[in-house]
Amino acid sequence: MAPKWRDLADRFAEQIKSGQLPPGAQLPQIRELVEAGEGSKETVHKAFKALEAEGLVTSTRGRGTVVRPRTALKRLGIARYDKAKWRDGDEVAFIADRVASGRAYKRNEQTQTVSRVEADSLVAEGLGVPVGSEVYARARLVKEGVQPTHTLTSYYRPEHVEGTRIVDPTPGPAGRGGGYRVLYDAGYEIDHMREALFARVPTTDEVQLLQLPASEPVVELHRTTYTADGTVVEFAVGVHAASRFAWEYDFKVPDSAQDKKGQE
Repeated sequence: MAPKWRDLADRFAEQIKSGQLPPGAQLPQIRELVEAGEGSKETVHKAFKALEAEGLVTSTRGRGTVVRPRTALKRLGIARYDKAKWRDGDEVAFIADRVASGRAYKRNEQTQTVSRVEADSLVAEGLGVPVGSEVYARARLVKEGVQPTHTLTSYYRPEHVEGTRIVDPTPGPAGRGGGYRVLYDAGYEIDHMREALFARVPTTDEVQLLQLPASEPVVELHRTTYTADGTVVEFAVGVHAASRFAWEYDFKVPDSAQDKKGQE
């Protein structure tokens, strides 16, 4: 016979999978279930921890235990940076992800702080400047509704962004088209970029900021953005809640042998 906590977890799991408890629904408080005769505080706590480990719910201080969205948010690859989206329209990268996922969004779901900081070794290497150089840091927290999804801090050389909307801390993207449109208007058209991804354990501050459940990892993103002549115009570091994104890349498969023949 299964222990009582397992039986309770299985009943909630069935309600979640059947749709009786939809995404975003809040489970009863532990105290309420204890008073209803579902078991001791320890029993209910074990049941909730099992549901959390199975990826069915998330528990955070202040919100309690809620059912997770069934479908992770698409985090597009190269398609999210399509120039037609931000140069000719107003679909900045995080909005492109929401549109591709069929999810609602508000521009002010991105908030930010802007400051001048000294470049540490990572940022200095990314921007190609000496360690300790003053750079602009534009730190964003992005939410879907009230749920944080990721942070992203972009670093810039002052001579590229001084006096532009990029250094304006107003919530939301930096005007129509966002930061890449600002750079474009300033004469720095982005041409290519490199992204590197790392999975790791979150820090204590990241757990609180992103409202992460116990044992959930994060995906750290390093993005370097270049103009056609190789000038680095942005180096960004993002921290993403691993379970809230599905990373999607669509690209042409290279054939270096054919390229070499074409050059002969």
